[in-house]
Amino acid sequence: MSRLTGSPDKFLPSEWKHANQVHFRSSEAERAHSEKLTAECQRLIEESNKSTKHMQQDAQKKLEQRILDIKFWRQELENKFEEMVQEIESLIIFKSRVEKALESCSQPFQVTLQCLTEREKRVAIDLVHDGVEEELLKEKEVIEGVMVLLQRTLEQINEQIRLIRSVKYYLEKDLQDKFQAERIDDFCSLLTNTSPDLKEGNSNLSVGIAVTPEEWESLCNLNISKAENEKNNSLSLRALVASLLKQTSADMRRQYEATGRAFELRIQETKTAKTQLENQLNELLAEIANQEKNLEALKVAIAEKEAPLKVAQTRLSARSQRPNVELCHDPAQMRLLAEVKELANNIERLAEAFQFSEMKLKALASSQLSLEEEIQVKTNSLYIDEVICLQQRQPVVIHNF
Repeated sequence: MSRLTGSPDKFLPSEWKHANQVHFRSSEAERAHSEKLTAECQRLIEESNKSTKHMQQDAQKKLEQRILDIKFWRQELENKFEEMVQEIESLIIFKSRVEKALESCSQPFQVTLQCLTEREKRVAIDLVHDGVEEELLKEKEVIEGVMVLLQRTLEQINEQIRLIRSVKYYLEKDLQDKFQAERIDDFCSLLTNTSPDLKEGNSNLSVGIAVTPEEWESLCNLNISKAENEKNNSLSLRALVASLLKQTSADMRRQYEATGRAFELRIQETKTAKTQLENQLNELLAEIANQEKNLEALKVAIAEKEAPLKVAQTRLSARSQRPNVELCHDPAQMRLLAEVKELANNIERLAEAFQFSEMKLKALASSQLSLEEEIQVKTNSLYIDEVICLQQRQPVVIHNF
């Protein structure tokens, strides 16, 4: 207690010197350490500034390179996109041609069916499976084949249009994504340390879909490859359709002309047969007239023989009344008997000839009826082929599809 209330102890000079040296060394150490820290901080500042500048320059170069890459692939995609648009337009034109070709098959097909139906109205022997019918059946088969082929081709064109539109959709989507990515990277490349409205962001930003540059480029190539593949398919299809349209129209025209020639030949044959029948009918009618005259002459001849026969018979009857020995078989009697016999024989022969002539006249009349019926058959056939069928076929013109 006395120490606390007493005067403080005094230090020795040696203690004072030691204390001063301790303070000097301590402050000197702190100063040296501070200088070292300052130098280290200055070096760190310079290093970080250099590193930051280098990283910014590298990031700027990579952004600029990325923008160039995006522009390159965007240009490639735009080229393919335009090609797809042109291919769709070309396919639509070909689709229209095929549809018109299908539509133009309708009239020839209906005319062919009508001709086949009308020719079923031929009668008797003219209802024959002739060259015209064969060509009409071929024509029907050709047109049916063309229509089926064109319908199948139309379906192929529609499917190709669908495929190209699908590729076009993905190209357009890829272009939109690349346009947005390019716009963002352009914005990023223009940013500087002095740009206004810089935002403090989270350095640990998570990426929704992360793809490598190789995968990104591969996806671009995939869309372009699909577009190129569909373009080649479209070119092949259009070449095939063009060839098909040319070939089908040529086939239909060739068969139509063959059927027309068959009609001309058949009409000429029918006209020739009809003319021959008409000539035969004229000759037959002349013969009927002659036979009728012959019958009349026979009738007159028979009538003319009846009076002399009656005279001879009357004479014989009268001479049979001669009395007794006067009933002599004299030359007169003999001549009268011969005359009666000869006249009766002549009348009998004339009557037989008259019967034969009547039978022949009936046969000629039957032949006349048969010829007239056959002429009518030919007239009906000519009307069907030359009037009905040819008039129906005349408006049909098979143009190039």
